[in-house]
Amino acid sequence: MRSELVFAAEHTLRNRYSLCRVLSTATRKFHRPNTRVEETTDAVLMHIANASAGAAKLGSTEIQVQTVLAGE
Repeated sequence: MRSELVFAAEHTLRNRYSLCRVLSTATRKFHRPNTRVEETTDAVLMHIANASAGAAKLGSTEIQVQTVLAGE
């Protein structure tokens, strides 16, 4: 369920604004044609939740997205 993923991701990115910004940017960058946006969003939330907190505290959103989703 997505709400559980959001709460798990909040442990990595405590600022909700930053979480929304990173999530929306990463979803747009990693979305593949012919797949549902919901699946991409869930995958990004799982990657953020599994990332270390140090990786999420970098300066810019662009660096955060690249660091959090380096495995994609």
